[in-house]
Amino acid sequence: MANKKKLSAKESEELLTILKARFEKNMNRHKGIEWTTVHAKLVAAAGAEKLWSLNEMEKTGGEPDVIGHDKKTGEYIFNDCSAESPKGRRSICYDHEALEARKEHKPENSAIEMASDMGIEILTEEQYRELQKLGNFDTKTSSWVKTPSDIRKLGGAIFCDRRYNTVFMYHNGAESYYAARGFRGSLKV
Repeated sequence: MANKKKLSAKESEELLTILKARFEKNMNRHKGIEWTTVHAKLVAAAGAEKLWSLNEMEKTGGEPDVIGHDKKTGEYIFNDCSAESPKGRRSICYDHEALEARKEHKPENSAIEMASDMGIEILTEEQYRELQKLGNFDTKTSSWVKTPSDIRKLGGAIFCDRRYNTVFMYHNGAESYYAARGFRGSLKV
């Protein structure tokens, strides 16, 4: 499995070109951060699997970009910054338990499982609200966010979106899925 989570030299170069262009186009998302230091982290030997994860974010329509720097760990934080919830991650329920609970019309996957398979973390409500300070995201779609265990134990899950220039948090049954609901991920590099 580890070998599958590595990009070829050509794939890595193509992804780095995309990430650099997006970084330079959206400087408001990462004030005070230089591309050269992010690039160095990305090409480091430890970054091979992280590059693969970023590529998965890109392939599913997430448009990952740097949105912060963790001063304690020295890691850069990448979030999905696509205008709407990533298209390749929609029509999914919240988690595997919810997927198994559906008797018919099961979606193909769940948000928690997809994020795990991609090597990323689903955003928390707090992270989602922080992302919304950098732009207007999910004005036509919505995104599952990490649900507190006490809500999940009762069968629910939460999602967020932006309407009327306001970020809303809602609830649904964890087994529900909609064509306009996906999830946004985060990755530290």
